[in-house]
Amino acid sequence: QVQLAESGGGLVQAGGSLRLSCAVSGGTFSRVYVGWFRQAPGKEREFVAAISWSVISKYYADSVKGRFTISRDNAKNTVYLQMNSLKSEDTAVYYCAGRYGSTGAYDYWGQGTQVTVSS
Repeated sequence: QVQLAESGGGLVQAGGSLRLSCAVSGGTFSRVYVGWFRQAPGKEREFVAAISWSVISKYYADSVKGRFTISRDNAKNTVYLQMNSLKSEDTAVYYCAGRYGSTGAYDYWGQGTQVTVSS
C-alpha cells in the first residue's frame, strides 16, 4: 500500500515562492508515477504536474508552465513541486497522488496541503 504525505504549504504573497514536498512510503517508490493536483474553493480538482518514475517525462498544466517545476529524489522517496511567481489564482489545496502505470487513474492520494497566495 502506497502512502503519500504532503508538506510545505502556507501563506505567501503574490510573486513569491513555495516548495511542496510529497513523501512516499510503502510500495516501490522508484516505480511510482507521481502527480500533483489542486482544488480551489468551489472548483473541481485539477491537474498541476506529473513526473514519471524514471524522471524522463514531466508534464505540466498550461496554467503553471514556466512557473512550477516538478522533481523527485528517489533516494529520499520524495517528490517536490517548486512553485515560483505565485498568483492569487494558485490558491488551493494541493494534493500529490501516485500510481504504478504511466496511464490510468491515480490509486493513492495524500491528505493535501493548503497554499494561500495573497494579492
